[in-house]
Amino acid sequence: MLRAAFTGTVSRIAVRSALPAARPMAMAMGKRFYSAGHEDESFESFNERYVKFFDGVEDLFELQRGLNNAFAYDLVPATSVIESALKASRRVNDFATAVRVFEGLKDKVDSEDQYKQYLEELAPIRNELGVLTKEELSQ
Repeated sequence: MLRAAFTGTVSRIAVRSALPAARPMAMAMGKRFYSAGHEDESFESFNERYVKFFDGVEDLFELQRGLNNAFAYDLVPATSVIESALKASRRVNDFATAVRVFEGLKDKVDSEDQYKQYLEELAPIRNELGVLTKEELSQ
């Protein structure tokens, strides 16, 4: 039918009858449901959801997608989320992503003191996994 449409042998009625079937799909795709179901989520349930997510990560793409989503919210994830993300980074064997977790954390916190508190609290997992921050790598 498409070949006929390009050669000009199909009438306008046949072409128009094919269009309405495509319109509902285009209209449905125009709606955005990015954060549907998480509007009234508490900080604790947010952290539980992302710890559970990172505990199940099996590939690098999934890990990076989860990190982008977790850091997109207007809050700083708890240390349990960061720890789970670091373990997932080790599981998929990607050191660079582990370092980037700390870069994202540094950008997300309000002050240098908060960042240092996160580093102190995450020191055991950092030592266990051998993860360094960008600042430690540049020294």
